[in-house]
Parts: sequence; C-alpha cells; structure tokens
Amino acid sequence: MHPERVCSMKILITGASGFIGSFLCEEGLAQGHEVWAGVRKSSSRAYLKDSRLKFAQLDFADPQVLHGQLVDHATEHGGWDVVIHCAGVTKCLHPEDFERNNYLYTRHLVEGCIRAGIKPRQWVYLSSLSVFGPIREEVAHAGFPKTSSTLYAPIRETDEPCPNTAYGRSKLKAEKYLQQTALPVVIFRPTGVYGPRERDYYLMAKSIKGHLDFAVGYRRQEITFIYVKDLAKAIFQAVAKEVVGRAYFVSDGGVYESRAFSDCIQRELGNPGVLHIKAPLWVLRLISAVAGWGARLLGKVSTLNNDKYQIMKQRNWQCDIRPLTDELEFVPDYDLERGVRETIAWYKKEKWL
Repeated sequence: MHPERVCSMKILITGASGFIGSFLCEEGLAQGHEVWAGVRKSSSRAYLKDSRLKFAQLDFADPQVLHGQLVDHATEHGGWDVVIHCAGVTKCLHPEDFERNNYLYTRHLVEGCIRAGIKPRQWVYLSSLSVFGPIREEVAHAGFPKTSSTLYAPIRETDEPCPNTAYGRSKLKAEKYLQQTALPVVIFRPTGVYGPRERDYYLMAKSIKGHLDFAVGYRRQEITFIYVKDLAKAIFQAVAKEVVGRAYFVSDGGVYESRAFSDCIQRELGNPGVLHIKAPLWVLRLISAVAGWGARLLGKVSTLNNDKYQIMKQRNWQCDIRPLTDELEFVPDYDLERGVRETIAWYKKEKWL
C-alpha cells in the first residue's frame, strides 16, 4: 500500500536512468504523480519504458545549455512541484570528477531553475551516509589495541561529518551548498543501497557463484543496508508530507555482521561451496592502488580504487533512523534476507547470474 496523497504532483527525478532513479520513477508513477525523468541525450532508457513517463533532457555540464532547456520546459509545461535530485556518480576515474558531478552539477541545476523561474515547493537531495566517514569507532577501554573489543554507536545527525573519500566530500559539499540557499530542501543519507539493476553488489553475487568470497580487515565490522524500493518509499513519504529543512539517515533498521550479505547470497544461490578469504587491510590497499593506477592508464573506471578501499576499511556503518521512523512513520518492507532473495531472483531472471 502507498501512503495517502493530498493530490497528484509534477515531479522531476534527475538521474532517472540510473539504478535508484529508475525505482524512484516507478514509485512516483505508482502513487499517481506526473513523473518527469531527467535524462541526458545519451542516457539509457532500458528501465524507463512506462508509457506514463515524461522526459526532460537536461545537460548539467553546460550551465547555458541547461538554462535554455529549463526555460523551454517552463514555457511549454510549467515548472515542477518537486525536484528529486538523484543524479550523481559513485565511481570516477579522477577524484576531481566527483566534485564536478556531485557538487557542481547540483549547483548548475539549482541556479538554472532559479534563472528560469522554476520554484518547486520541495527539493529532495539524495546524499549518502558516507558524508560522515568512519566515526563512532571507539576502543572500549583506553589503552586497548585496535584489534581488541570495540564499542560502536549509531551515527547521528548531530555528529560532525568527517568524510574520508572524494565521493563523501563531494556529497557533503553539495549538502552544504543546498542548506545555505533559501530552497525548501530535504536530504536523504542512505547507507548501502542494493536491489535489482545494481551492479556493485552483483559482482559479489557473481564471485560467490564462482565459489569465492573476499573480505578484508580482522576488526569487527557492523554494516547496514537499505533495499532500493524501501529507499524510494521513504523519499515519497517525505514528498507526501512536504517535509523541508531536514536530513535523514536511511537503513532497514538492522545491524549486520560483515558476512551477513554474502551469506544471504550464498543461500539464495543454493549454498554452493564457497572459499571465504579474509585478508588484512594492507592487501586491499595494495590491490586498490594497483587497480586505480591501471584504470587511469586505460582510461576506464575501476570498481576498486582508493575511495573503495576507505569504504571497505570503515568498520562502523550504524546510523540513527529514529527521526525517519518518528517523523515520516517509515517502516521498511524489506529486511536483508527478503531483499537479497528478490535481488538474486531478478539477477537470475535477467540472466545476469
């Protein structure tokens, strides 16, 4: 069931051709909204086949071209009631590419809409838990070595963000810019998002099907997840309530041990024999450095790089979702087991596995 709506709204979803964006489009349509998929000319529309979808071609890289596109749209169709800015990148060839795609392009969109006279009553920005970095990873007692018992605690909105990745820094910069404007902004900071169409967790499933599971670090790791459909649900609950001036962490409320995800995948694949390898962090750092160097040499984006090393190194991914559950009445439909089951079923159906 979907939450009751006061009325149908005109909603722009940027990054609509991507993993999360395509599910946001589907949720918006399911709730009866007029959904505009923000895409580039070169964007794939493989997951944007619904005939009810409308398309807005937007070029974030060129402010003048973007301004013209927005003016034309406003003249012909009017503005949007809500903008959900999902466009961005999680992997780049060069660190500076993160700032351009995640911060500068966000600024181009905001300034373009203002110049074109488009004034949505709500701006939703999709950020990331990575803006906070590795915090609340305290040793239980002073003087204990790092490998000893540790005391983790959920990251809270009152904590000071300390991103240690180019990705996290670019998202934080975009957040700060939006919060300094007079825009009616609401920010979502999801933890690891998985589900059908997603490719990074798919690589884990592919590896497990090949009988190998690779993990790093001997210190305890506590991780969190959110199924993509639940993330879309949370965002549209904020849209329905017209929430502004808030920032929410998003997870399914569970805290999992480091092998929980791979164990779920292994069960859904029929429990194939799997060699579980846990390597020290320095091995991952070396592999990531070599992979990143090779990617730059070949001009291709690598899944393994310095950012990925920092993310895998982080031990505490807990986050406080009580504001989300209290203020938006958000209750996730998927725990990890159900979400992985549906994801693996989709990978099989689409012949990815």
